[in-house]
Amino acid sequence: MAITPDTKDWTWVLDRPCPECGFDPDSLTPQDVARRVDETLPRWDSALGREDVRVRPDESTWSALEYGYHVRDVFELFRHRLGLMLGEDGARFADWDQDATAVAKDYANADPETVRAELAEQGTLARDAFAAVPEAAFGRRGLRSNGSKFTVVTLARYFLHDVEHHLHDVRG
Repeated sequence: MAITPDTKDWTWVLDRPCPECGFDPDSLTPQDVARRVDETLPRWDSALGREDVRVRPDESTWSALEYGYHVRDVFELFRHRLGLMLGEDGARFADWDQDATAVAKDYANADPETVRAELAEQGTLARDAFAAVPEAAFGRRGLRSNGSKFTVVTLARYFLHDVEHHLHDVRG
């Protein structure tokens, strides 16, 4: 069964707390983001180890496996974007079609143990990348192809919301 694509612009989470998951972006630094990513990793590992990891709660919602694979990709994607912004102030990067990626990579039929291991690996790499950001680079800018503007700080906050929100989605 196909999932309806998410077409929301989630950048609003940079301005106010998320009413669904409770995420509050206020005053988080990249180092805070790294610490909180580290706190999510055992929870993601637990969610991906559940017996019902492949079960979708309803026809329009991903399973824990699909969300986990997505977050694995989020870790990789945002580490790459962070690298671009640290390498070039004003870096540009393409918008990402997460739904097309889910279909192309067949998230629903992935091996849970592979996703579990890769999420842990990519999460650790992302954590370390955000932890290493020097304060002098916090204001470096990036522009997503859809026009969304970020600084290193707002990119870190936006990234963390995705990770924590999906953990909330899977009750992890």
